Order: sequence, then structure tokens, then C-alpha cells
Amino acid sequence: MDPEYKAAKEASVSLLGGGGMWEINFVTSVAPVAVLLWTFLQTRQSFFTPYTVPAALTDFLLNCCTILFATTMYSSAPQVLLGLLVLPVVATLLQPKAASEQSSKPKAKTDANGKPAEATADELTPDDQDPLPIKPFITTYRGAMMVITCISILAVDFPVFPRRFAKTESFGTSLMDLGVGSFVFAAGTVAARQQLKEKVTGISSFVARFKTAMRHSLPLIILGLARLYTVKGLDYPEHVSEYGVHWNFFFTLALLPPAIAILLPILRFSPAYGLVALIIGICYETALTPDMKSYLILAPRHPDDWLSQNREGVYSFIGYLAIFIAGMGIGTGILPRDPEWGLVIPVRRSDKKDKKENDDPLDEDAEWLASVLDHSAPDAAGAASTTTAKPAEEEENPFKFEYPQGAFFFLLKWSFIWFILTVWLVWTYGPQLFVSRRMANLPYVAWVSAFNTTQLFAFCIIEWLMFPDLYKAPDRQTEARRIQNATSKVLHAFNRNGLALFLLANLLTGGINMSVKTLYMDDISAMVVLVGYIGVLCATALMLDHYDISIKL
Repeated sequence: MDPEYKAAKEASVSLLGGGGMWEINFVTSVAPVAVLLWTFLQTRQSFFTPYTVPAALTDFLLNCCTILFATTMYSSAPQVLLGLLVLPVVATLLQPKAASEQSSKPKAKTDANGKPAEATADELTPDDQDPLPIKPFITTYRGAMMVITCISILAVDFPVFPRRFAKTESFGTSLMDLGVGSFVFAAGTVAARQQLKEKVTGISSFVARFKTAMRHSLPLIILGLARLYTVKGLDYPEHVSEYGVHWNFFFTLALLPPAIAILLPILRFSPAYGLVALIIGICYETALTPDMKSYLILAPRHPDDWLSQNREGVYSFIGYLAIFIAGMGIGTGILPRDPEWGLVIPVRRSDKKDKKENDDPLDEDAEWLASVLDHSAPDAAGAASTTTAKPAEEEENPFKFEYPQGAFFFLLKWSFIWFILTVWLVWTYGPQLFVSRRMANLPYVAWVSAFNTTQLFAFCIIEWLMFPDLYKAPDRQTEARRIQNATSKVLHAFNRNGLALFLLANLLTGGINMSVKTLYMDDISAMVVLVGYIGVLCATALMLDHYDISIKL
């Protein structure tokens, strides 16, 4: 690459101060509004069933191109784009609702004598329901996050992408700063699935867990080394203050699984993973003294000192670890199957008289998760283990009304907690700390957690209102079909092979930047390239999903 052009490229992403949080909220709100329009088209017209070529094109336009245009051409007026998406929603409301299997209640099966037939292997009963079902709103959230991430890593190289959306130098908030943390948060959300499975099936040993973590980390380490070699070998423009001279985002991702494997015994004894994330963030923020901040931002990079050359990547890992744990905390609350909407749930008693002091609280959590799925066991968390006779009233009434349960109320609670914490830390009433993606400090951890929890809550509201009978199917096949019909195939495909598509996006970004001078392209030409680029990624994702290919890295 021409040295002058390389210097201009590096200058275009250096010394930036970012933009406002509320502007970022407006731009990113395009994703849930687009999903809302997709949902109305599906529920009112069954537009995406069957999935024809026009349906695929509409899916691509709604869930990829709207995000692309929101971050580029409509970046100064995202409200206009939101209005253009809301108008079709109003139009579809005036249309009659399409006939759906979800609106018809299944008839009770009977045998030849007219008696209720026994449940077949395919019928869903409280005993054989999947305790961790696939939830469309989580798939939608992760898919939309991957789309905006893939768009941003190339769009930032064009002038049509506002500089205030690019990564900040040291302090400030920007769309790409939020994207980095959101990628880690989303990874933590799905990582909680394995922890929940262990609660039900049994605790694996530390050695086995650590081996599994290293097996997941090894491909990421290889990708990090490959990126390091290609960037240095091709003399590719790089923003050194992002992570350091040799560090890159793949190394950060690679270190998260083994770190969680080491911390998991501590996490399981905590009342909430979010609390642990907050404690890590507070301790890290306390360690960021003025001298430490000066070192991270201003210290020279000594050729013989590896830490000074890569200090941003090393120290910011602590903040990303807190974000990952916060994501795991949200995952533990939204991944399990929700209780019935009647809100009558088993009472989790803590006054078991025969409880031993050295009992593992994880066992109690495992029993509690199982008891939520089996209402025929009045007190699965403790009744089987005690021999003390219970009063007759308690035997007759093993359930009681408690505060609302389920993903909806869990996300509502944590959205409020993280939002209030962010407001207190950054604005008027608290210490008024500056957000720093470069350091991944406490305000950054709180901001990323608040944003992603709120985004999940928005997608959850859409699912809750538009697909109320999603998890009330009479058999497994019907439930799987309903979940499939309630999920955008484009977003499902991006979620399914997210890391592989992220790698492909990085390769395409490098190839495009080495082929054309993106920094000097006009807006129309840039949009043609960007639409083609996200189109290639979308087509690849759909092709992999069509042939049932999952690339695990």
C-alpha cells in the first residue's frame, strides 16, 4: 500500500472523540423496528412461509440493508428511517391476520374407547420439555448484532460512515466502541447454556472444563496469529492504540473461555453473575489511578517491553471479562424455559432443616431448574430430601403466587439496574466518569451491559406480544416449526455461523481495502460496494444454513 495513503487511512480513524449515547440508541433502534415489521408481515400475511426468493430478498432488505443505511446515509436522521419502517407496520395492522396453527388449540387425543390417549414420544409433557429451548428473540438479537458488526468493520473505511461512529481514541462513546463490547456480551449470553446444562446433568470436573475451554480458545489463538502475520506482512493500516502493537480482538476472545473456567467455582457461589461483573468492574476502576491512566494512554512503547507495546489489550481484557460475565448472568435468566404465564410456580424453600453446611448450592439450583419444568413435584428443591412431616395445608397447596417469572421480567429488572448504574456513573449524580473502550473501564462495562440488556428486552417484547403461544405446542415438531416461523432466516443464519462470518467479513474487508482506495470513494460508489459486501455475507450465511452446515471455531 502506498505509504501516503496508508498514513491517511490511519489518520482517518485516529484521535476521534465519538458521539452521543442517545444518537447511538436511535441508530441501533432500527434493528428492533425492522424486526417488528418482519414480525407483522409474518403474523398477518405469512409472508416468509414458505421462504421464497422474494421473501429472502425482503428479509435481506429489512434486517441487513436497513441497518446499513441507518449507519451511513440516514446516520444524521435515523428518525426518518424509523418512520419509513413504522408506516408499513401500520399498514399491515389494517390487514386481516393470516390463519395460523398457533391460533388453533389442539384437540385432546383419545383412544378407541374415548378415553384420553397416552402421550406419544413426540408429545410435549412437563417431563420431556426441553428446559433450554431455542428462543427466537435471542437468535434475533445475536443475528442483528452480527450484522451491524460486519457492516461497521468495512463501512468505517468509507467517508459515508460518520467519524463519530468510529472507535474513539481514549475516551468517549461511539457505535463501533459499543459493537466491540456487544460482541463479547452476546458471546457470554450463549456461554451460559453450557453452565445451565451442567446444573441439570451434573458438575464436570475442573480439568475437563478447562480442557474444553482451551479447545475453544485454540482456533481463536490461531486466527489471532494469522491476523497479526497478515497485517504486519502486508503492511496493512492499523490503529495501534486499539489493542497494541501485537494484540488483536481474537486474542481477547481466546482468553475468555479459560478465564471463565478458572472463575466458575466463584461465580456459582455468587447470588448473581451481574454482581460479580460489577465487582470486577469496580476493582478494575479503582486500580485505574491517574498514573495508571497516564501509562495506558501516554507511555512510550519500548521495543523490548512486550507489555508496554500491548498494554491496551492486556489491561482492557479485565473489562471485557466483566462484560462477558454480565452476559452470562443475563443468559442464565433468559435461556431456561419460562414458567406458565399464570405465575404459579414451585416455592423455593430455604428453611430445609436437614441441609448440610457443606452442601453445594449448585445442586439446589439444578433441582430448582428441574422443578420449574415439573409442577407435579410440589417441592423438587427440598421435599424429596427431608423426612419431616409437612402440615396438611402445605401438602394441599404446594404452590403459591410469587413475583413474575420468566425472561420478560428478568430482562426488565436488569435493564433497569444497568441503566440506572450507567446514568449514575456517567451523568449528574455520580462520579461522572468518562467511558473508555480503550481501557474497558467500569462506565464502559455498565454502558455495554445496559444497552445489550435493553436490546434483548426490546426483542423479547416483540416475541411476547406477537407470538404468545410459541412455547405451548402439543408436540416437539410443532414447537420447532413455530420457532422456525417466528425467526428471520437471515438473522438465524448470521447467528448460527457468526464467528465464521465475522472471519469472512474481516477477509473481505482486507481484500476490498487492498483493491480500491475506499477513503476517497463518493457516497454512491461506497454504498454500492457496501450493499454488495453485506449481500455476499448474507448469501453465504443462507447457503450454509440451507445445507445445514455449522462451522464451529
